[in-house]
Amino acid sequence: MTNDPHTLIWFKSSYSGNGGSCVEWAPTQAAATGIVPVRDSKDPNGPVLSVPSRSFAEFIAGVQGGAFSAR
Repeated sequence: MTNDPHTLIWFKSSYSGNGGSCVEWAPTQAAATGIVPVRDSKDPNGPVLSVPSRSFAEFIAGVQGGAFSAR
């Protein structure tokens, strides 16, 4: 499995709106390594965050549970 963010298959978050505030993640890489690559869809050549799968899952549960305000 590659660690090169340019060769990963990226998916946009279903929670991202149409206003350009979009987050993408690479689930195939996450399944293979236990690390979830996350990036800003507006800057695909920009930095990539590498988040442990468990932490990412806890973050998603918080989003789904309404723990974060939508300002």
